[in-house]
Amino acid sequence: MTTERPAYDGDFGWHLGVLLSGYHNSVVTVLGDFPHGPRGYQTLAAVVRGDQPSQLALATHLGIDRTVMTYLIDDLVKAGLVERQLNPADRRQRKIVATAEGLGVHTDLERRVREAEDALLGALEPVERRALRHLLRRVACDLRDIEPAADPCEAVDAVLGERART
Repeated sequence: MTTERPAYDGDFGWHLGVLLSGYHNSVVTVLGDFPHGPRGYQTLAAVVRGDQPSQLALATHLGIDRTVMTYLIDDLVKAGLVERQLNPADRRQRKIVATAEGLGVHTDLERRVREAEDALLGALEPVERRALRHLLRRVACDLRDIEPAADPCEAVDAVLGERART
């Protein structure tokens, strides 16, 4: 006879904390020595999407302090993943652009991160995973509209402690 564990109906914060910790551990493993870990990967992913006209806009979009963003971009440049180019719309700005190597690395890491996410969400059916991602995106985007000055990196650091700082 199998004994089922009762579902834990604890608070929302506990559930998010467990998921965030599991996500962080899974993704850190997948990313290996990628510059700045998950934060660096998220920056490369935003650069690949190409929707931010400047380094400052990229920092604001990702909720990363602009001075921290400078060091992060410097390290991605040193790794050959991105480069700074003049923004044709405003020559005072530098647009961060993925290199050919950066595009290839992103494609590989995006696949591996998605596999890690799917493993983390293994208790859900594929359709439920898509629904969860969709709902989380809606809530996160809504929060950014309500409180655009909030720093998501600080929120993650508060939950994960110093492990999230790279």
